[in-house]
Amino acid sequence: MELLLDAHFWVGAAFVVFLGILVMAGVHRFAWKALGDAGAKVQAQLDEAAALRREAEALLAQVKSQKDASEKLAAEMLANAKDEAQRLQAEAQVKLAEQLERRGLMAERKIAQAEAQAEAEVRAAAAELAAQMAEQVLVQRLAGAKSDPLIDQAIGQLAGKLQ
Repeated sequence: MELLLDAHFWVGAAFVVFLGILVMAGVHRFAWKALGDAGAKVQAQLDEAAALRREAEALLAQVKSQKDASEKLAAEMLANAKDEAQRLQAEAQVKLAEQLERRGLMAERKIAQAEAQAEAEVRAAAAELAAQMAEQVLVQRLAGAKSDPLIDQAIGQLAGKLQ
């Protein structure tokens, strides 16, 4: 009897009756359905998250492969540029050597021409000087003598040759 006077007993009994009413009313079906729907939503979100993760991993792998390909292409371009620079440097050195050789030959030709021209001028000046000296000698001989024995002899020989 003491049990009937205890407040805890009546609270427990009321709780059991309340649960019985809920079960009879079919609230447990709504609860299971709500839990099932919530679980389905959570599962859908987990599936979507897993799909997004797989997509992100695939995208990351693609980006890594593109990065590797870009780095490889950049390395090849750098190597090609270095090779091209070395080739252009070699060509420039060859062209410079050829140009220096041509300029050296042109300078030698100009020097030879200048030497030849100077030599010709010196010869012309020497010939002119010799002609002037010869003229002066002839003028002096003719002034000193009316008849030059060499001229007379040459005229005599000329008369013999003409006959």
